[in-house]
Amino acid sequence: MTAPNARLRAIRIGMLLSQDDLARALRDAGRRAGEPNDASKRLVQRWEAGTVITPRPVYARALEVVTGLPIENLGFAGLSPSVRISGDGHGGHDLAPSADGSAPAASPRAEPVAPHGQYSGVWLSRYEYFSSGREGTFTGLHHVVVLQHGNRLTVRSLPGSSDSPLTMDLELDGAVVTGTWTEQTAREGYYSGARYHGAIQLLVEPTGRRIAGKWVGFGKDFDVNTGPWELVFQDTSTNKATLNRYNRRPEVP
Repeated sequence: MTAPNARLRAIRIGMLLSQDDLARALRDAGRRAGEPNDASKRLVQRWEAGTVITPRPVYARALEVVTGLPIENLGFAGLSPSVRISGDGHGGHDLAPSADGSAPAASPRAEPVAPHGQYSGVWLSRYEYFSSGREGTFTGLHHVVVLQHGNRLTVRSLPGSSDSPLTMDLELDGAVVTGTWTEQTAREGYYSGARYHGAIQLLVEPTGRRIAGKWVGFGKDFDVNTGPWELVFQDTSTNKATLNRYNRRPEVP
């Protein structure tokens, strides 16, 4: 069995796009770039199901344009460095898993089920940080979509919840959640579009409705900073109506 591409699905849902919408956006991006493609809902389904583990270069470039992310960050298991530049943009093949159903060069691994059940849904992300330039402590708030596959959690902020998109890649081990975070600050904001990233470790509360801990990241003076971070459960649904409801700035507590 091949693993679904949970990251691509999380990104699509976070952008409030259906599979049809994403396929249409990919075709539009290809036409604008002079590289027409035949992206379809069925192709997006195959990517997300893990049936196709590496997109052809023409699709890879369109995916980068539509999502605003490098192809390496879109969760394709069989990706090689040549996928973006190989061929003339129309050649090549979408790679499928090997005959035994596994992705090339991937080792089979059992993935435990999360102890508190499923964490997929909409959560409120809230963290605190100290700004030396403004000499004060500030709070970052996002409504985020969490998608779970086994013990992996993919987190992406809804576009209307903040001017600074946030992503997290997390792994569950019992009640312990460990992973990485990335935030692209707003170009018009105080940090002028700077990209920040770091590590995070959280603990799931017994209710399974709050996950809290600490983040670690670097500062502008090459120092290492830390602060509290929590995810607070909002809704189990990830359908379009629910995401539209949460596609707004969270209220400051």
